[in-house]
Amino acid sequence: MRIAVTGSIATDHLMTFPGRFADQLVADQLHTVSLSFLVDNLDVRRGGVGANICFGMGQLGTRPVLVGAAGSDFDEYRAWLDRHGVDTGSVRISEVLHTARFVCTTDADHNQIGSFYTGAMSEARLIELKAVADRVGGLDLVLIGADDPEAMLRHTEECRSRSIPFAADFSQQIARMNGDEIRTLLDGATYLFSNEYEKGLIESKTGWSDEEILGRVGHRVTTLGARGVRIERTGEPTIEVGCPDEEAKVDPTGVGDAFRAGFLSGLSWGVGHERAAQVGCMLATLVIETLGTQEYTLRRAHFMERFTKTYGDEAAAEVRAHLG
Repeated sequence: MRIAVTGSIATDHLMTFPGRFADQLVADQLHTVSLSFLVDNLDVRRGGVGANICFGMGQLGTRPVLVGAAGSDFDEYRAWLDRHGVDTGSVRISEVLHTARFVCTTDADHNQIGSFYTGAMSEARLIELKAVADRVGGLDLVLIGADDPEAMLRHTEECRSRSIPFAADFSQQIARMNGDEIRTLLDGATYLFSNEYEKGLIESKTGWSDEEILGRVGHRVTTLGARGVRIERTGEPTIEVGCPDEEAKVDPTGVGDAFRAGFLSGLSWGVGHERAAQVGCMLATLVIETLGTQEYTLRRAHFMERFTKTYGDEAAAEVRAHLG
């Protein structure tokens, strides 16, 4: 199964604030917030939704196709992704803009405040999926992740017009989208990904109920934080999968991307949705235990040991047959 992932490619600048954001906010002054946080640490990491998901899939051996736009400063990042099993042949390189940049501060309660500079990401709207499909010999699924909004709309419409199954995954971009845009991006999706908060926001902005949205997508995949994930489909039993125990809670950045990487890898292997979700939850657990979105190492024996402990021997035997 050939899967392409469209989405942002960025550099993450991750900082840690030792206090709590909530302690610095004055309830009746929120309309004039002016704060500066003295942080303890700065880590510069590779990131971006599309690149994070593809890195995780590459770690699992499924050779994803990354579709996005980056700047002329992408060479080292490209080499990193190539070494970790990602097809970067469809990344557009801007002649004038730098690769996008995410700046995020995390407090002691793991709350986050972030800003995103789009940079070369704005040129993702110029990428045609037909050229990508022709280069790799066809596409079985395209995940349309957070990216330049015009690119997300173009890729969605092209998937529909060319009958390519697609997964809608708005994540960070949902805050700036209106109801019409969200309705356009999710209608007809094979999968709709979101977390619990985004689920409510999608329903609020579109005016569609949970049942109406389920009638317009194949599957609705909702991540539930530490409680795992829920997968719904009209007329089918709901699937709920829990998470493995964490050895540490280091950094939540990129956990959702890792889940998607594991879930999509499971689909690529041809395992069922429950098993795919279990792989996603296991990979997400590795990421939350690591500082940075692509700094974890997937050691097959360690991965399978923890997977077996959580999900049992039968599940582990099925996954072990596919794990690269």
